[in-house]
Amino acid sequence: MCLGVLFLALGDAVSKWLGEVHSPLQIIFFRALVSLPLIALLAHFAGGLRKLRTKRPGVHLLRGLIYTATMVCFVLGLTLLPLAEATAIAFVAPLFVTLLSVPLLGERIDPPVLIASLVGFVGVLIVVRPNGDAFQVGALVLVGAALFYALMMITARRYGAREHLWAMLFYMTCVPLVVTAVTLPWVWQAPQPWHWVGFFASGVLGVAATAFITLAFRFAPAAIAAPFDYTAMLWAVLLGWWFWGEMPDLWVWVGSALIMGSGLAVAYHDRRTTLKRRPTA
Repeated sequence: MCLGVLFLALGDAVSKWLGEVHSPLQIIFFRALVSLPLIALLAHFAGGLRKLRTKRPGVHLLRGLIYTATMVCFVLGLTLLPLAEATAIAFVAPLFVTLLSVPLLGERIDPPVLIASLVGFVGVLIVVRPNGDAFQVGALVLVGAALFYALMMITARRYGAREHLWAMLFYMTCVPLVVTAVTLPWVWQAPQPWHWVGFFASGVLGVAATAFITLAFRFAPAAIAAPFDYTAMLWAVLLGWWFWGEMPDLWVWVGSALIMGSGLAVAYHDRRTTLKRRPTA
């Protein structure tokens, strides 16, 4: 899980660097272009390309459009905010999943989980406090990315048991590839030689992160694996300081602590609930 999160953080840093020159749509296009054959290759070694068959193209189209919106908002947000602050705001996504699971999946939220989620949103308000027009826009865009990501996870929870993992990833990547390809004539900027390396690295890092995080959730319960996602904050701070000289202020740390604390509380509650439901044998 820690390796997967490290690859995610590196991919975010590459996207932020590319975003200084290129449109988020162009970055997402090349990321999907590199990722798609790698996902197909992983599916081949995981049981054959028959794993990519599906009877629910409409579901995959919907998830792909949501994923496209997620990526556009997130990459755009990376160009508007320091890396650590963008990462902190993105941590609110699991809390959105918790709250949206009530109206969309009919699940019930225990009072401790609801309180922890509300504390997490207070942390987000602390991180995104008004401090200039660019900051406000970037914060709102990243909250939108977290919301779209939560909707993507909700659909995965609803349909994931009936679709193979690699099929869901493959078609989820196809849609943004097609959508962003249509927009390229309007946003194209000729890449420099090093930019080609960045586009390729972004796609490889994204697939590597997905593979390692998937393995983590396969070998350990979600309530145990998920908290390690917060190691992303460490990498975001280090990468932001090293490449852009960014250093979060006190309020970003306070808000991040509340967000991460609420996420850990939810994970701990889920773990206790899961253990209580298991047969004593």
